[in-house]
Amino acid sequence: MAISVKRLSHLISLKRPTKHFGVSNYSASSTSQIEYSKWNNGGGTFHKSACIDPTVLIEIGAVVHSKAVLGPNVHVGSGTVVGPEVTVGHSTRIGYNVGLINCRIGDSCVVHHGVCIGQDGFGFFVDDKGNMMKKPQLLKAVIGNHVEIGANTCIDRGSWRDTVIGDHSKLDNLVQIGHNVVIGKGCMLCGQAGIAGSVTMGDYITLGGRVAIRDHVSIASKVRLAANSCVTKDITEPGDYGGFPAVPIHEWRRQVACRYRISKKAIL
Repeated sequence: MAISVKRLSHLISLKRPTKHFGVSNYSASSTSQIEYSKWNNGGGTFHKSACIDPTVLIEIGAVVHSKAVLGPNVHVGSGTVVGPEVTVGHSTRIGYNVGLINCRIGDSCVVHHGVCIGQDGFGFFVDDKGNMMKKPQLLKAVIGNHVEIGANTCIDRGSWRDTVIGDHSKLDNLVQIGHNVVIGKGCMLCGQAGIAGSVTMGDYITLGGRVAIRDHVSIASKVRLAANSCVTKDITEPGDYGGFPAVPIHEWRRQVACRYRISKKAIL
C-alpha cells in the first residue's frame, strides 16, 4: 500500500523525541555560563565577582566562588573549592581537595590536601519535646599568618565568637578544632589532637599526639602536654603535663610508677 509523502512525514514526526526548554531553565544556564569563567593561569574556574590577583594560580578542577578574595602569588590546587567571601592572603599555598568557607586565611600559610575550614561546628540542644535542634553557627574561622595546617584537618567556624588560629602555629594531620576555639601564636598540635568547642589556648603551647581537651577549658601559655593526655580542667601555670586527667608531669610519672609497682606485687 502506497503512503503519501505528507503521511510519511506525519508518522516520522510522531516517533521523533521532543524536548521542551523552559525560559527559566535557559536563562539559568546562560547566566551560570556568564558568571563563571576559566582562569588563564592554571585552568581553574572563577566567579566574575571574585577579586583575584593576576599572579594567582588556580589549577584545573578548582573553583573560586563569588566575592572571594585571593591575594598575590596564591596557589589553589586541583579539586579545591574556595567558597563565597573567603579571603586568602598573599603567598598562601592550598593543596588538593581543600574546602574553604566562612573563613579568612592569612599570608604565607600552607594548607595541605583534604583540609576543611569554616564548616559548621557540632552544636545541638534538646527541646521540650525531646527533639534535637541545631544551634546557629554564623561566625567565621580566622587563620593567622605563617600557619601550616596538615592534611585532613578540620577547623569549625564559630557560633558566639570566631574560631582563631594564631600566627606561626603548626597543625599536624587529622587535627580537629571545634567551634569558638582560640589558639595563640606559635602553637604546635601533633596528629589526631582533638580540641572541643570554646577552648582558649595561650601562646607557644605544644600538644602531643592524640591529646584531647574538653570544652570551655583555658590553658596558659608555654604549656606542653604529653601524648594521649586529656585536659579536663583549666591549666593556669606553664610547664609540662600528662595523663588522664592531665596533671603536672612529675605527678603523672609518680602515678605511673606507683601503678607499675602495684601490678608487679599483684603478679607475685
